Amino acid sequence: MVRVGLTTERLTRAGAELADEVDFDQVTVSALARRFDVKVASLYSHLKSSQDLKTRIALFALEELADRAADALAGRAGKDALAAFANVYRDYAREHPGRYAAAQLRLDPETAAASAGVRHAQMTRAILRGYDLTEPDQTHAVRMLGSVFHGYVSLEMAGGFGHTAVDPQDSWSWIVDSLDSLLRNWTTP
Repeated sequence: MVRVGLTTERLTRAGAELADEVDFDQVTVSALARRFDVKVASLYSHLKSSQDLKTRIALFALEELADRAADALAGRAGKDALAAFANVYRDYAREHPGRYAAAQLRLDPETAAASAGVRHAQMTRAILRGYDLTEPDQTHAVRMLGSVFHGYVSLEMAGGFGHTAVDPQDSWSWIVDSLDSLLRNWTTP
């Protein structure tokens, strides 16, 4: 019998909240069942496995992050768009560390192609159109931005910048300014 009120969407949202609380790697169907005070078996009418739950959380996080980025980018271009996009990723990771980790989950090609990850790439390319990059430089730049944003956020979340008096926000602004300058003055090596 399906427990009243439990839906795949509700379980996915609760799993995302759990990921933020305990770390994405610790999210399982068993942990979710404890959260709802139900037997694990009662969740299997909504979820196939812990991996299915993690994939659903990843898709949820990608969609949520893409929606925030789209809102932040509306009406912006150039450095303003680049900074807004970067700040959305950093702010999301700080507010939702488990969901941010979920958004990094490797998805199978078919699932990835149908996910909001495609929107992330499209938004990044839209920002880069303002810098007049052509292929393959545009693809290199997409990868560079993703690497820099993710790398900084990951190091910051791990406490990697607590050892100096320089405010991490100052470094973040310096990085965004540097990326803007690099992209505006791009020459193919």
